[in-house]
Amino acid sequence: MPRDTLAEVPDEALLVLYANGDSMAARSLAARLLPRVLGYAARLLSDRTEAEDVAQEAMLRLWRIAPDWRQGEAQVSTWLYRVVSNLCTDRLRGRKRRAATPLDDAPEVADGARGAEADLIEADRMAALQAALDALPDRQRQAVVLRHIEGFSNPEIAEVLGIGVEAVESLTARGKRALALALGGRREALGYDGEY
Repeated sequence: MPRDTLAEVPDEALLVLYANGDSMAARSLAARLLPRVLGYAARLLSDRTEAEDVAQEAMLRLWRIAPDWRQGEAQVSTWLYRVVSNLCTDRLRGRKRRAATPLDDAPEVADGARGAEADLIEADRMAALQAALDALPDRQRQAVVLRHIEGFSNPEIAEVLGIGVEAVESLTARGKRALALALGGRREALGYDGEY
């Protein structure tokens, strides 16, 4: 199937095409989903290298299940996010058992479009947000990231996390309150002069 026509094909159909031997469908599906789940894993783990491992493992599991995919039972994206959530939870539990401290990610290279001061302010904001997210309990962090960074709906988050919609609403509300409390006193330091 030509690549340009694959852009409009739903995830589930691409997975079925891949299961039937269409490598272009696999590339298209990976290009669509991999950056999103990598970003999600990086937010949960605060470690880009570990997030890359998780995203790769999740995609491998998706490819393995492709021939047995039961259409209509779940969305490919929510299934994949659930796998990523579970893999991240396992890694976070392993960290707690080992009590290891992860290395800080190096800031991304500036693209030259903004000035150095703007880059520093943005880096401080992102570091503060990540630190505040890291302080949240695992389930709250997962719900907040899925809702407010990944843009999932509450029913989709419920499916990913394997909980009810009311529990999602509770987790996101508590997470937002905790983030507001953690970041509220730092508005001026983070360059938010009357913004928000």
